[in-house]
Amino acid sequence: MEAEVYVGEAGRLDAVLARLTGAARADIQRAIVAGDVTVDGAAKQKSFQLAGGERLEVRLGHSEALQPEPGGVPIRWRDPDLMVISKPAGLVTHPTENHRTGTLVNRLLAMDLPLSTVGGPLRPGIVHRLDAGTSGLMLVALTDRAHETIQEMMRSHLVGRRYLALVRGHVENEQFAVDAPLGRKADRVVIDHTEGRDAETAFEVRERFDNATLLDATPRTGRTHQIRVHLRAIGHPILGDRAYGGMGDDAKRLGLTRPFLHSWQLKFTHPLTGELIELEEPLPDDLAAALVALRGDARDLQP
Repeated sequence: MEAEVYVGEAGRLDAVLARLTGAARADIQRAIVAGDVTVDGAAKQKSFQLAGGERLEVRLGHSEALQPEPGGVPIRWRDPDLMVISKPAGLVTHPTENHRTGTLVNRLLAMDLPLSTVGGPLRPGIVHRLDAGTSGLMLVALTDRAHETIQEMMRSHLVGRRYLALVRGHVENEQFAVDAPLGRKADRVVIDHTEGRDAETAFEVRERFDNATLLDATPRTGRTHQIRVHLRAIGHPILGDRAYGGMGDDAKRLGLTRPFLHSWQLKFTHPLTGELIELEEPLPDDLAAALVALRGDARDLQP
């Protein structure tokens, strides 16, 4: 069994490797205990704090290759190195060791595209993720060179990503930001001022309703569930978000069965050609219908 090699990021060893490999955190912890993980050639405890830049080697015993699956996804822009796709809601971004089917990656594998290998065998082409319930624009790397450079740009906050989120209640300020570190408690992401990683999201009101507010959200960092947890923390959970307090009669009346969160704009300078890429994605039918229901008329909002 050959070791897979990753470049470390700041944070706990088990949490960082779970992010980098796509494996379940429990699987990573078992590999650490078994001696199948090294940091710069040495075994470490699961709670070891990485500074970033370390050479991480891990043996997880991946089974057979991932299988392509039909369905595909819409391509909104493509060149030889990168592409932008529109991810449907309800689709997990990539497999884990124990759940290897029904993901965006499985569909990408069936689309006869080259995909970068930097992310490892479970995440070909995947530069960043959207939550399963989130729809909209997402970057995919087709070459390793593009993957490495665009990933560094994302770490340096040089890729602009904007989301629409419909939240419960009347948001007081027209523009505001939430700066609160995020960590994990069991399977949930929580505000963690002790060991959490820095996370900041800027918000701007787009439209107000009687007991709901449509926000434009711009994450300045890229943590798991960042927008969802930040909005819950200020008392305005995303409507339809069962995991973070947004489900209820108000969401049901709007027909929401998933979080009203949509990646509507992606803007970046191509790392290899210097071309400015700016794309926008209209709201899908289920979210547009929720806004029509709130307004009580037939108007539609597109970003």
